[in-house]
Amino acid sequence: MRILAESERTYLEQIFVKLNFSADDAKFLADTLVDADLRGISSHGINRLAWYAQMVKDHTIIPTKQATVIKQRPGLVLVDANQNMGQLAARLAMREIIKKAKQTGIAMAVVRNSNHFGTAGYYTRLALEAGLVGVALTNTRPLVVPTNATTAFLGSNAFAFGFPAQPHPFMFDCATAAVSGGKIQVKDKRGETLPGEWVVDKNRQVVRDPKEAEEILAAAAFSTDQKGGGLLTLGGLFEENSNYKGMGNSLVIEILTGILAQGSISADTVKGKHDFSQFLLVFDPAFFGEPAKLAADATRMLDRIRQLPAIPGKQIWIPGDREYRLLAQNRQRGVEVDEKTYAQMKTLGEELGVTLPGSR
Repeated sequence: MRILAESERTYLEQIFVKLNFSADDAKFLADTLVDADLRGISSHGINRLAWYAQMVKDHTIIPTKQATVIKQRPGLVLVDANQNMGQLAARLAMREIIKKAKQTGIAMAVVRNSNHFGTAGYYTRLALEAGLVGVALTNTRPLVVPTNATTAFLGSNAFAFGFPAQPHPFMFDCATAAVSGGKIQVKDKRGETLPGEWVVDKNRQVVRDPKEAEEILAAAAFSTDQKGGGLLTLGGLFEENSNYKGMGNSLVIEILTGILAQGSISADTVKGKHDFSQFLLVFDPAFFGEPAKLAADATRMLDRIRQLPAIPGKQIWIPGDREYRLLAQNRQRGVEVDEKTYAQMKTLGEELGVTLPGSR
């Protein structure tokens, strides 16, 4: 089914206010979820709402605690999310480093004591809107089995990079695992078999059943008693396909987030306090050349790739192409919501006294 984006936005704002977020914070949080749904990234859109609401009820997320800057230099910022939503801490961090990069040319921030922060690409687009280039990273709960391992240890650690181009910016936003954990949730809700090499069991055998995969990931993410199995790294099942490179990518993000933040690495978020960490960086491309020319040069390179010969029936996509195409379409036709998520929205709306958006 589909619902209009503005109806989704109104519903989300009201839900977040009922969950004790300020009106301004609720508006921003709603925008991050609607933006994900508009771009077809259902794993990070309203699909996450029931999970967020439960974490508020469990006091994993504390809406009344505000993120604060606890340390800074001309090009560096350290932010404490104070157990509030990761989106709100990342917004504060991006605002601060954008201001600094306008003066210094480059700035970076690390966020500690944080939570899930939505799509990493959302924050790189904030940098692009300010005329800067952006990078955003986060660690997560332990969902990923390292090369040749049978037990999850690494996060599905997201990486996003945005650079000016036409007809839309170059936007690379992905997990450093084969997929994000949220995509397994979406497949489970839709009753779809898992394709490719996404999840393995305790014997490192590929899992196709999304419900079995969900059980494996839930045990990996929320239990100190690891039962084995989890998401595969980029590169899939076998070392011969260079899956150690995917593991290396994830480890780089672990170091730039959990280690730099002096917080939990992904493997340790299942015990003690629940805390994620984020790393954000922006720089001014104008230092290196005329911004319009840099964007034009990037556009020419990307267009050359799009126009390369392709196998029959296939189109060559540049990262971001699908998302911007869906953004334009979904603004008109509404965003897609699966039946299980819609049922969760109905239950939460009834509990908090918020009217459910009508489907189209």
